[in-house]
Amino acid sequence: MDAATETKATTTNGRTPVVQTWELTKVYRTGFFMNQKVESLTNCTLTVYEGETFGLLGPNGAGKTTLLKILLGIIQRTSGRGVLLGNPIGDRAVKQRIGYLPENAYFYDYLTAWEFLHFVAGLFKLPRNVQQQRIPELLDLVGLDRTTAKKKQLRKYSKGMLQRVGMAQALINDPEVVFLDEPMSGLDPTGRYRIREIILSLKEQGKTVFFNSHILADVEQICDRVAILARGELICIGSLDELLGIGETYHVKGKGGNIDILKSWLENIGFEQDTWYGQLKGSPQEFLANLSLMNAQLIGMNLARTSLEEFFMQQLFSRGIDSTR
Repeated sequence: MDAATETKATTTNGRTPVVQTWELTKVYRTGFFMNQKVESLTNCTLTVYEGETFGLLGPNGAGKTTLLKILLGIIQRTSGRGVLLGNPIGDRAVKQRIGYLPENAYFYDYLTAWEFLHFVAGLFKLPRNVQQQRIPELLDLVGLDRTTAKKKQLRKYSKGMLQRVGMAQALINDPEVVFLDEPMSGLDPTGRYRIREIILSLKEQGKTVFFNSHILADVEQICDRVAILARGELICIGSLDELLGIGETYHVKGKGGNIDILKSWLENIGFEQDTWYGQLKGSPQEFLANLSLMNAQLIGMNLARTSLEEFFMQQLFSRGIDSTR
């Protein structure tokens, strides 16, 4: 789905847009005399709806963080326009209603997690009784021990623990929209699982989550829609079904049977110990009937479709973009 189609959708599908941009562009000046221009974002047009989890993908240097910082009013756009929660981007009145976790968050190292969250709560002018309830709830949500949070200084925390503190501070004001910049970056599988569960819990609460990531397996599990940025340009946007397809063929796994006959039914057939697997070429009903005739046993049969990682790489390769650089 292209950007123009996406903008028109806000007037026809009945959903409330939370983030909208029209041809956002950001140009940086570089060089000794500041006479060189680098276009970090080019004519970016997109819409994010209330209550959805939206994933922004792209290789390093694609412009993901630039777009996020423009939406948050941290940096100024060169041209184009945008709206956040019904207000022009950069409007201070919106900041009370949003949460933000930077990719490389700065923490006051000699504070404890509890002290830091108390400090952030003060910036939002939360009443003391609200803070006393909210801080323990958030510590439980992100999986940090309350006693440790009161005693241990942040300089002694691991990367994963700091990321959890960062997530807690992003939620301290009970925001309507949460912006997360690479929230799974540097985390072990346990930490990634915890962050995924938090995002899913926010979704259940009706929050809008907008996050950047390059960990595509996580994005595929939790996002309603995704967009891909490459070299500052938005190259595609849509739901996973729209981008990847629903799937018209089946991945099959089983054991036993006549291998020669199986090869006539399956593409990309492979073997693992005493089992075989492959992609079905013909009718599922006829295949199942033939399995019983050849004395083979079916272990699993699932609809197949391109993974988000495969689709992502296809989009980059088709445009001659080397994501390893």
